Amino acid sequence: MAGTLVICVSTELEGSLLEAELRDAAAAGTVDVLRTGVGAVNAAIALTRYLERNGAGLVSGVVVCGIGGAYPDSGFGIGDVACAESECYGDLGAASPEGFLDMQKLGFPVVAGETPLYNEFPLQIFPSARRARFVTINTCTGSDEAAAALVARTGGAVENMEGAAIAHVAAVYGLPAGAIRGVSNLAGRRDRASWRVKDAAVAAQQALLGWLRDQNR
Repeated sequence: MAGTLVICVSTELEGSLLEAELRDAAAAGTVDVLRTGVGAVNAAIALTRYLERNGAGLVSGVVVCGIGGAYPDSGFGIGDVACAESECYGDLGAASPEGFLDMQKLGFPVVAGETPLYNEFPLQIFPSARRARFVTINTCTGSDEAAAALVARTGGAVENMEGAAIAHVAAVYGLPAGAIRGVSNLAGRRDRASWRVKDAAVAAQQALLGWLRDQNR
């Protein structure tokens, strides 16, 4: 891809290996690692500022790299790496006596246009062989019941807090986007003793670096 690939990470832990390994690529202007902060609003603001400051026309694509929680029965375990085939705002909508109403049911597109986008954003960059539907939420899942409800309405496999916002901004600017995450925990009842946050962050970064090397061959 011609132009700069922007890699969005939310924390230092999720980007330190990338920053160290990609210094030469960053100096050459082919890759930029953008630390956005945690959460959808921080992610959207950081990427929008970057694109306005540097010029969206000089960017070839945007990839999120970080950690996430896998829903039970998703087929992913702690330490696995997955990339998103799509991103979804999992809790953007309204509650009702009949259940959750997403933006399409409410009649409000998140991105208007000839093909309007509602809660879900198809992705175009796939840095890992194992693909799944990702779900972006504001409140991390803390019970098995909440995890089951999110899976039922989204079909998602991996939960995170930034991906849909990044995909949203990329769609507005007409840029291809992707996301890759290491599974740090199972999304459901919170069991911090079983989490492997650092291992998952390293696994995602190593997988993305391998993909980048393959792209440059």
